[in-house]
Amino acid sequence: MTAARVCALDDIAPGTALRVEVPGVPAIALVRLDDDVYAIGDRCTHQDISLSEGEVDPDDKTLECWKHGSTFSLVTGEPTVLPATKPTPVYEVSVVDGDVYVEVP
Repeated sequence: MTAARVCALDDIAPGTALRVEVPGVPAIALVRLDDDVYAIGDRCTHQDISLSEGEVDPDDKTLECWKHGSTFSLVTGEPTVLPATKPTPVYEVSVVDGDVYVEVP
C-alpha cells in the first residue's frame, strides 16, 4: 500500500463529499465529518453514479446516491438502503500537517 496525497483538509467542506482521482484506482469520494475524513469508492454499486454528488448523513456516517437513494456506510462501504446490495471499497485516510492522504493498493 502507498499513501497518496489527494488534497488539503481545507479543500473539503465539513459535512460534504469531494471527488478525487488517484492514479491506479477508481475515483474516490472523500467525506469530511468535523476533523475526520473518510474515503469511499465514488461509485454506486447499483448503477455507475458518482456518490460524491450525494448527501452526507453525519449521524449515520453514510453517503447517499442521489439517483436511487441507496446509502453506503463511510466506515465499511456496505450499502445500508436498497436498491444497492454490493459494497463499495473504503480506504484508510490520514491527515498530516493539513494534507489528506489515502492508502491505495
